[in-house]
Amino acid sequence: MVQTILLIIVIGLLVSRFLPVRGVKQMDAAHMKKKLKSKGQQLIDVRSPTEFQTNHIKGFQNIPLSHLKKRASQLEKNEEVYVICQSGMRSMQAAKILKKQGFTQITNIKGGMNAWH
Repeated sequence: MVQTILLIIVIGLLVSRFLPVRGVKQMDAAHMKKKLKSKGQQLIDVRSPTEFQTNHIKGFQNIPLSHLKKRASQLEKNEEVYVICQSGMRSMQAAKILKKQGFTQITNIKGGMNAWH
């Protein structure tokens, strides 16, 4: 019985980690490419500095996920924030961090740089 309860808890935690965050929009790379020239948006790449230097999208600024909590105050809470990483996992974690800090207009780029062609 205890093992069953623990298994349910572990499965619940895993599922919650991969589900989209409520209030965070999802956008694919093709739609993001069309929005790149828009004004009043913040483009954040949460990959490591090395990953960013190797390959990045013009207009995105690098704020590694590990620094985002500290550096979120540098961002405008009233403007749309678009977050990208390599696959979409770290950017979803970044969206959760920003949501907890009071940001309301957050969009995760699905598939991350892997989907960017």
